[in-house]
Amino acid sequence: MNKVFSFSFLALLVAQPAFAASQQESNGFIEDSHLDLLIKNAMFNRNYKDDGVRTRREWGQAFIGTYSSGFTQGVVGFGVDAIGQYAVRLDGGRGRSGAGGIDFFAQDSDGRAKSDLVKFGATAKMRVSNTVLSYGTQRPTLPILTSDSSRLLAETYTGVMLDSQEIDGLDISGGYFTAEQRKSAESQNTGLDSITFGGAKYVFNDQFTASAYASHNQDVDNKQYLGFTYTQPFTEKQKMIWDFNGYNTRLDKTYAEKLNSGRSNTIWSLAASYVYDIHTFKIAYQQNSGSTGYMYGGYRNRGGLGDGGNTIWVANSYWSDFNGQDERSWQAAYSLDLSGLGVEGLRYDVAYVRGDNIKTSASSNGHEHEFFNQVQYKVPAGFAKNLRIGLRYSVLRVSSDASGYNLGGNEFRIIAQYPLSIF
Repeated sequence: MNKVFSFSFLALLVAQPAFAASQQESNGFIEDSHLDLLIKNAMFNRNYKDDGVRTRREWGQAFIGTYSSGFTQGVVGFGVDAIGQYAVRLDGGRGRSGAGGIDFFAQDSDGRAKSDLVKFGATAKMRVSNTVLSYGTQRPTLPILTSDSSRLLAETYTGVMLDSQEIDGLDISGGYFTAEQRKSAESQNTGLDSITFGGAKYVFNDQFTASAYASHNQDVDNKQYLGFTYTQPFTEKQKMIWDFNGYNTRLDKTYAEKLNSGRSNTIWSLAASYVYDIHTFKIAYQQNSGSTGYMYGGYRNRGGLGDGGNTIWVANSYWSDFNGQDERSWQAAYSLDLSGLGVEGLRYDVAYVRGDNIKTSASSNGHEHEFFNQVQYKVPAGFAKNLRIGLRYSVLRVSSDASGYNLGGNEFRIIAQYPLSIF
């Protein structure tokens, strides 16, 4: 899963609704309400290079409407949120759908992808001071549990979530979810028993931010996350950014036995980025250790963890996550903001990642490498203002002795997103 592409749109399009600074600033249930519509067209094409693995391609058109009310006035404020999602399949019928990593339209029992999807959700919320308690359809964007919105429709959960910002710079979050809704299907539950999570992010100052979270996924695993970002400015146009992310996971014994897997994994990455005006140069190192690779996402009724399809906030995650057992990987990347050259809204990213030391049943030194290219453009003005178009092409190659862990191929993605504010 790729964070460069996914998270560049995430905050604007599918993040949890933004609340006023405090309940005291509430203007009212109707006065602070807003309705937004996201028009989204996406196509993924994966041309696998392994013998006997067919090319997979899915293409669809989606309309995602989100309503967020304000809070009633008073010491305790009440409100509601709602989301409606509709998608129609444009391509990806029998023989081309079914790749777990694409997952636009789930297949029926006969192998045919669904022709369209309709999904609804609602959330009740309550606020006291700077603390919001909500129940219903949730779309968390925490490193310990990140619902996937990088495909066509959004993955959602059902449960209780708390967000508190009573202390300046400190954001405390926690929740208890009892159902996960697959992004490519209309079913209200994918077999999740329950997942409990919590943690905090603290902005110490303009230069240093740290966060720590943990989760307990019933009958699946316990997972902890630690991350920090440190920025060292040199001049107005120059700075260094250090970014660390790490997870520690312990699988449930019975669950690990079903997967014929080990139980423990630690994965961490450290990235250093040098920003000079419109240029960003990045190098990163990522390391796995333990008796299994890092696991995340998927759906419980399909053998997955069910803890969010984007719950992998590490540096070397593109098409491949470079998360095999004992795998270590290096990255060199470059980004260019062409706004500085007179093309406002245009950005280019390129990266090369190489991983080795992958342990499988066939080898203890499997390897893989990926060459990643991406162009993103946001229309800065005019009738199509805020229209975003992303084009991405990856070349991934995996050694034959690591084919049990990952598959190589060429991948092309195009996503166009047009957000509209109705009121």
